[in-house]
Amino acid sequence: MVKITPSILAADFAIMGQEIAMLDKAGADYIHIDVMDGVFVPNITFGPKLIKDIRKYTTIPFDAHLMIVEPEKHIDAFIEAGCDMITVSYEACNHLHRILQDIRSKGIKAGVALNPATPIDGLQYILPELDLILIMSVNPGFGGQMFIPTVLPKIMAIRKLIDASNFAIELAVDGGIDDKTAAPCLRAGADVLVSGSYLFNSEDKRAAMDLLRKA
Repeated sequence: MVKITPSILAADFAIMGQEIAMLDKAGADYIHIDVMDGVFVPNITFGPKLIKDIRKYTTIPFDAHLMIVEPEKHIDAFIEAGCDMITVSYEACNHLHRILQDIRSKGIKAGVALNPATPIDGLQYILPELDLILIMSVNPGFGGQMFIPTVLPKIMAIRKLIDASNFAIELAVDGGIDDKTAAPCLRAGADVLVSGSYLFNSEDKRAAMDLLRKA
């Protein structure tokens, strides 16, 4: 079953609580939280305080994608704020295996994200520590970017890797996901779609999510 994960990077920050409540009613499967530090990526977004404040508006699982340097220093703060899964960027981690183990040891799910140009060669060594692999289909840092179609072969390759491993790992795609790009991603093997601008620009959020699921 396809899961839809709205990215609140595209939400109205002034009414974030209302936006979260709206996503809850619309049937979102996860809430995707893009945490950016202005160093690893050229933008600054959310910290643990905001996550803690919006946690009360829904019971939907929170997935925080830490697009920050030295994410291992901040894992505890995001868990305490209410995250159910933490996804770290492959390129930001010097000791990725250790970080994933640490996340899982604290009782939540662990994910890893790969930028568009990052090869998948190292994934085979960390599969036992993963609950999610997130393929970035834009270069991270800003919302509203165009989907990069050259990631589709990467999605297919990772789908084969996951299936051969027999581990229960979800495969997500994030960046430029809309009613046109969802279908090729799902055909390539994705089962989780992260969407920001498309969903938040839709008048009927539930209908937009259903359209992505049926893609």
